[in-house]
Amino acid sequence: MHLAVLDARRAGVRLAMLLSAGLVIATLVVTAWMGFVAAGIVWMLGEGVSWVAAIGVAALLNVAAAAALAFWARHLVSEMPFTALLRQLRGEPPSPVDEKH
Repeated sequence: MHLAVLDARRAGVRLAMLLSAGLVIATLVVTAWMGFVAAGIVWMLGEGVSWVAAIGVAALLNVAAAAALAFWARHLVSEMPFTALLRQLRGEPPSPVDEKH
């Protein structure tokens, strides 16, 4: 029992460390993305584009990227986990997607 408690404690500490690393990684990725957007705006300004147009283009690119990610996430959620198991427990026939796999 003592070994199980120690293993659980160690697993909890590792999980906290993994979550912390994930948070730092996400922060660095967001910071890098903001740097790329700022560099694009500065480049457009150097090419003679107005401030309004440069920031508008950057905003539109961000919205397009967010829409693409939302579409991808919606596609992932279209079939919830354990649907095949639940269908089998209910006695329903398999869906056409299940027959392909």
